[in-house]
Amino acid sequence: MSRVMVMLVLAASVQPAFAEAVKGVLQSGAIEVPYEVARPGGKGPFPPLLYIHAKRGYDEVDRAHIEQLAAQGFLVLAPDWQSGHFIERWPDRHYPETEADVEAALDVLLKRSDVCRMPAGIVGVSRGGYYALRLAAKRPEAVAAIATYYGHFQNPNAPEGQQLFSVAPEVKDLKAPLLQIIGDADFELRRINNGRAFYSLVERGATVEIQMYPMARRAFDFRNDATPEEKIAARHARARVRAWLVRHMRLGVDGRCK
Repeated sequence: MSRVMVMLVLAASVQPAFAEAVKGVLQSGAIEVPYEVARPGGKGPFPPLLYIHAKRGYDEVDRAHIEQLAAQGFLVLAPDWQSGHFIERWPDRHYPETEADVEAALDVLLKRSDVCRMPAGIVGVSRGGYYALRLAAKRPEAVAAIATYYGHFQNPNAPEGQQLFSVAPEVKDLKAPLLQIIGDADFELRRINNGRAFYSLVERGATVEIQMYPMARRAFDFRNDATPEEKIAARHARARVRAWLVRHMRLGVDGRCK
């Protein structure tokens, strides 16, 4: 059995008890940033994981996601990078000033007494993937591994030609191992963007894998109209991401810090 398959089996079998998510507020300069923490049950410390939501806004879908990650053994901190700046859901552009709020959330996460003294993992969803890329390029010592769901690997404010034919310059500086999750029925531009980032990283010998799910659309992991195939893809993706984080955060087979 391959190592990946072993980790997928462990993901299904090792499920720490989960303690209910709690809300908090952190300070980022003059901005108050709401956040939520989902913590495994039992005694820590736990592996630290930063969750960065999509531009659709932080809601019950994200809460369910961080609770699943906590049930897998991670202590997850999820900043609401829109609310502090009073940004409406589905903004029509990227707001660079919000990147400082996500970085402040990483600092708060790493300083918690119930997390292991180690670099954090990051899970970025859609636009959250761009934040993850920027943060990991800026703070390589603080980021152990990244997993993105249909992530954005180009500056969202860049012209259309750059969106189609190039990737963000931070891709060339990325050192953290990257797992890209995307469906093959996602929007063409996003598939192309992920593909170009993948090949750019492969070309320079970076640690990267791409998991593309047949017949899976954008947001396949939480769609109300999910097909049977998308439901299977969602379960597989959750286990795949856990295996990636356990491996590259150098955790034990039980998902705990060594």
